[in-house]
Amino acid sequence: MKAVITVLGKDNVGILSKVSTACAEVGVNIIEVTQSVLQDMFAMIMLAEIDKATVPFNEITNRLNKVGDEIGTKIHVMHEDIFNSMHKI
Repeated sequence: MKAVITVLGKDNVGILSKVSTACAEVGVNIIEVTQSVLQDMFAMIMLAEIDKATVPFNEITNRLNKVGDEIGTKIHVMHEDIFNSMHKI
């Protein structure tokens, strides 16, 4: 199973590091990343494997939301099944 993780907010040093660390701490494997800085806004999309996560999906979401609050960004985690369903319509 996979998840799509999006991160949006004001650009700051260490955003990628903090999000990646939070994922690694719960066994989420990041397999692809794209990021851009548009003027002073940071935008990142990650594709992550969640099969071997050590916590349930909702806990992954909660932890990343907490990281987002700490670094001043909005982090959204979408399960692959939801993402695929949305794009079939």
